[in-house]
Amino acid sequence: MMKRILLILLLFFLVIDTQPALAYIGPGAGFAFLTSFLMLFASFFMAFFTFLTWPARVLVRFFKRRKALANAKAERVVILGLDGLEPTITERMLQEGKLPNLQKLKEQGSYSKLQTTYPALSPVAWSAFSTGVGPGKHNIFDFLSRDRHSYLPELSSSKVGTANRKLSIGPFEIPLGKPVVRFLRKSKSFWKILGDNGIFSHVLRVPITFPPEKFNGAMLSAMCAPDLWGTQGTFSLFTTDESVNPVKEGGDTSIVTRDGDRIEGFIKGPENSIRKKREQMRLPFVVQILSDEEAVIVIDKKKIPLKKNTYTDWIELKFKAGLGIKVQGIAKFYLIETRPHFRLYMTPINIDPEKPALPISYPYSYSIYLSKLFGKYATLGLAEDTWSLNEGVLSDAAFLEQAYSIHEEREKQFFHALDKTKKGLCAVVIDATDRIQHMFFRTLEEDHPANRGKETQEYKDVIEDLYLRMDDLVGRTFEKIGKDDAFFVLSDHGFKSFRRGINLNVWLKDNDYLVLKEGVKETGEFFQGVDWQKTKAYAFGLAGVYFNVKGREKHGVVEPGEEYQELKAELIEKLSGLKDPKTGEVAITEMFDNRKIYNGPYADSGPDLISGYNIGYRISWNGATGVVNDIVFEDNVKAWSGDHCIDPRLVPGVIFSNRKITSSNPALMDMAPTVLDLFGVKKPAYMESRSIFDADIDETERDHDFSAKTEDVKEKTAVPVNE
Repeated sequence: MMKRILLILLLFFLVIDTQPALAYIGPGAGFAFLTSFLMLFASFFMAFFTFLTWPARVLVRFFKRRKALANAKAERVVILGLDGLEPTITERMLQEGKLPNLQKLKEQGSYSKLQTTYPALSPVAWSAFSTGVGPGKHNIFDFLSRDRHSYLPELSSSKVGTANRKLSIGPFEIPLGKPVVRFLRKSKSFWKILGDNGIFSHVLRVPITFPPEKFNGAMLSAMCAPDLWGTQGTFSLFTTDESVNPVKEGGDTSIVTRDGDRIEGFIKGPENSIRKKREQMRLPFVVQILSDEEAVIVIDKKKIPLKKNTYTDWIELKFKAGLGIKVQGIAKFYLIETRPHFRLYMTPINIDPEKPALPISYPYSYSIYLSKLFGKYATLGLAEDTWSLNEGVLSDAAFLEQAYSIHEEREKQFFHALDKTKKGLCAVVIDATDRIQHMFFRTLEEDHPANRGKETQEYKDVIEDLYLRMDDLVGRTFEKIGKDDAFFVLSDHGFKSFRRGINLNVWLKDNDYLVLKEGVKETGEFFQGVDWQKTKAYAFGLAGVYFNVKGREKHGVVEPGEEYQELKAELIEKLSGLKDPKTGEVAITEMFDNRKIYNGPYADSGPDLISGYNIGYRISWNGATGVVNDIVFEDNVKAWSGDHCIDPRLVPGVIFSNRKITSSNPALMDMAPTVLDLFGVKKPAYMESRSIFDADIDETERDHDFSAKTEDVKEKTAVPVNE
């Protein structure tokens, strides 16, 4: 009975606007204090207020929605985003008759390649999808941006700040007032515009929706939503093997103690931000080994069975901050080995959707509502733990099991939202297509560097199986599409092999554009050891090259104006067509001038040059993190073997529609005005994109020129572009 009452209350909170999306710090115990008390108080107050005004609000919404849909060409728009679906694989499997549901959708309406963004990165592309504008107007150019004062990385989509005032009580430091977080993506999402016109939307897991915005609808955040540590995903490896090399990237290695069959250790939690002495909170655990295949882990007096090579369910982890405050997250465990050494993997600690330490949905109660309906689920923006496979902690099989388990959670949430959306928008983005292709593209090429010394025959069909599963998802969705509905299946970009990495910073050093401090032979991560007072240019992140401009960067040396333009022209000439000395192939098809492809007030916020890599190439792992050594080109031997950080003309996405597309050159950013048009809502004047059901758009009106095709790229390269 109590569960039924809770569900009714949560449904009530979902139907009405309970509260705005609040900010966060850390996240950490300080935020947990605010959300545990202030959020509860605010929720009670708002629920009481909205209950009193509920009849009037329902009537207003009823008449507003009727008016809003008066000029609509569709009662409901359904968008199924399959991140990274590759046109060449899709088209081949269509021809082979292996994708019957996508074929049916194509025959009923249309299929086309879909132009992506410059650069072809998910946060950039999905921001263009959401807003109908390019990076020059939405301000997202990469996963990371750089602090112009410190030259250190920052998350591109949000900026965190703590409360200005704090109350000091002994060892504690209690924040007073609301912490702040700024959402750095600019422009307005099309679902926000729909909401302003009385049209309700369900928006699930569309990248760059954290923190969630207040609008007329329900949203579950995705890419850039952090784990409980405040990172973008840090897994844990617990082991008794003191000789093991610590995990280098994306994880944390903890040595645990062993006494016979008893293992003792502790789980690291978030930083305790209400204590003056900032330390990570700890949660002790004990493991009792029962056999080579089984064990039991005890956490906070709760016993959880462990079985070798098997994931547990989501487990609640409660970290005590003091003053009666607890911060709660969830994680899964995977027993790798009991003898001779003990090895236990733990996923990144996800924010608990049922007791969120920070808002991961709008309304705030929506994540709780979904958890009550379907149980705990992954909330991390990049939930599929690619780094655990890169670092060799998890096997191929374990990673696939994890990815598809998370995918099943998403499917349940999507179909529930679809059933609840009788009229309006229902949009979801599926991550599995992107993550699995990143990690298994190597299986399509026997001679891929990442296959050396590995058995890949067992996984040669992983990519094809992925596409078959997505076609089945399309079919099950198609069954729920009515005659008045508009249905789209699309991807933000395609996928190609990543065989060789290029460290542009080493090339810039070798050509005297980047200078190291005296005596430094190799830098640490993020340019430790670079002499900024002598450096003109540096590569940062995945997108391109930045100039060290006087008056813009703290230690800028490049004069704006003539010197800046000369440097830009010089680097474009030298880097465009750059060949790999080992293979003889063109590694960089073209370096793009930011001012020639971006329009808008934020055009200068991103890279000064955008890198257009050839198929098979990408910025190297060291190049992306600012490590400067002596290696320009190197083989990519990580499991992360497929990518799309290349010349955008080589990695278009796909679009299927149950209605005939009239544009011969549709682009991802066209989806925002397309959806507005289908609901009879006029697009804002600042959108340079146009409905895909309109006549062809003049390419010069766009934020950048998408008109060049693969054939144009081939003509510019000295050797054929790899297919």
